[in-house]
Amino acid sequence: MLRTLVVCLLPAAGLLAACTGGPGTEKSFDTATPPAVPTSASARQLVSVATSDTIWNGVAVSDDDRVFVLFPHNEGTPGTRIGELKNGRVTPWPTRAWNAWTKEGDSARTAFVRTNSLRFGPDGLLWIVDTGTPKSDAPPIAHGPKLLAFDITKNQLVKSIPLDKLVKRKSFVDDLRFHGDMIYVTDAGAPALIVLNQKTGQSRRVLEDDSTTTARRPMVGEGKVMLKPDGSLVKLHADQMEVSPDGKYYYFQTAAGPMYRVETQYLDNFSLPSAKIASRVTYFFNSPTCGGTTIDAAGNLYVADANQKRVLKVTPAGESSTLVQSPDLIWVDAMWIDHAGNLWLPVPQMNRTAGFQKGVETVKFPVQLYKLPIGAKPFRD
Repeated sequence: MLRTLVVCLLPAAGLLAACTGGPGTEKSFDTATPPAVPTSASARQLVSVATSDTIWNGVAVSDDDRVFVLFPHNEGTPGTRIGELKNGRVTPWPTRAWNAWTKEGDSARTAFVRTNSLRFGPDGLLWIVDTGTPKSDAPPIAHGPKLLAFDITKNQLVKSIPLDKLVKRKSFVDDLRFHGDMIYVTDAGAPALIVLNQKTGQSRRVLEDDSTTTARRPMVGEGKVMLKPDGSLVKLHADQMEVSPDGKYYYFQTAAGPMYRVETQYLDNFSLPSAKIASRVTYFFNSPTCGGTTIDAAGNLYVADANQKRVLKVTPAGESSTLVQSPDLIWVDAMWIDHAGNLWLPVPQMNRTAGFQKGVETVKFPVQLYKLPIGAKPFRD
């Protein structure tokens, strides 16, 4: 059902501690219904910034405090894909025209087909991943899959990198990160990593169908195995990723975990066969079903646990602890750390959507956007 976009600013809310996973032998997570979710002491510091009656799953905050949000529209409904949040209202950004694509045949070169990620890059530009897929499980359309970089001071497109030659029929380009001239993109539909060199123009797929990029265990949210409308398992292959602040490691995982890492020097070497890269990948952390991640300037990873409604803090050594936990943190998605040391947490309740729950939607609108002061410095890869 198409929902009108309404967003409201809210006052501070008192809400969300325990931990699971860690370095060691890889294992599967229990899919039984978890015990009642406790509320951690840190939850009292959660601030409810805004709400929406349309699902949002990403946020990026500029150093001058402009807030941008992302609406995935999983099933292809029309509406704002990228918006700027001002005084509790979302304005289509950068223009209404960019957010007006509705069907195949419409130009996709200068329009958002189906956005799935946004973040500020080290160049200060706001980068957006367009999957180019009209709806879930649909193949990318011509000129649809692309990386877009905008100058937010002018609200104008600066760079557009087409991905048509790098995607497959089942591709779902998911997210991106940076390292020097390199851009890394995960493909959650046709399992692989996409590596691009902005300076040379080189690009390729690596770790294709590798065990580390391919979903091998069920996704679990709130104690329930996530199923498509046809009853088959939901599988999101290569999904979350981060780059360590020193640029040495690239962390990555499927949505159901676990998390692996590989040195960026191997990904960046286009003369190195993919099989050689695979041999350099090591197991890092037994992450649960995860909606999103981020990383701070000290190299600590923040991993959203969709099953236990919490955010884990994982050290560079792979040791984890619960940062915040609350019954209200229903599938925290792509997080962001701002210049003031706040962790922003969009809460789309994605596991309750029809596409992940055998065709039955149980999302309780409005969905939330929280922030939590954590005192960490952001890292912009």
